[in-house]
Amino acid sequence: MSIALSRKIIQMVSVIGIVATIIVTVYFLKLGVFQDTNALRGLVGNSVILGPIIFMFIQIIQVVIPIIPGGISCAAGVLIFGPVAGFIYNYVGIAIGSVIIFMLSKKYGKPFVLSLISDKTYNKYIGWLDNENRFERLFTLAILFPFSPDDALCLLAGMTKMSLKKFTLIIILGKPLSIAIYSLALIYGGGYLNTLLGF
Repeated sequence: MSIALSRKIIQMVSVIGIVATIIVTVYFLKLGVFQDTNALRGLVGNSVILGPIIFMFIQIIQVVIPIIPGGISCAAGVLIFGPVAGFIYNYVGIAIGSVIIFMLSKKYGKPFVLSLISDKTYNKYIGWLDNENRFERLFTLAILFPFSPDDALCLLAGMTKMSLKKFTLIIILGKPLSIAIYSLALIYGGGYLNTLLGF
């Protein structure tokens, strides 16, 4: 499959995912689901084992294939499972997904990376790879803070000589802060939106 075709398929899936997320969010707002923790848990499953597994699997998939915006799924995790368990499930799912795309990038290289990110993003950050020591420092800082293109940088990291062990360590130590900030920002933002829309 060509890069252009695979990119179009990924973009189509992403657009469909974003539209579906907006529709479902508005529908749930009207139902008042975001104000009822038990109803939210029922969406994923009330089972203390199956529910978290399903949710973490969704988080892994959204990192590898960006079907739904990652920030929204982070907020959903905290709303459904509570701040502590939700954070843990978000963290585990995103960390595993990040390791998977790093390994896929290692195996399939530039064609795989370009099928998942735009030329603009690729060209913006590919210069970071000119100096691998510098890339590792910049990558670590980017993972620490929210609102950076984490998934794109994880893909690019796979094109370097960075070891799986070092990459995993950076993800494990660096992800918690950004996940926590994403989750809290979207939860409070969602509450504000709920009040603004009068649902």
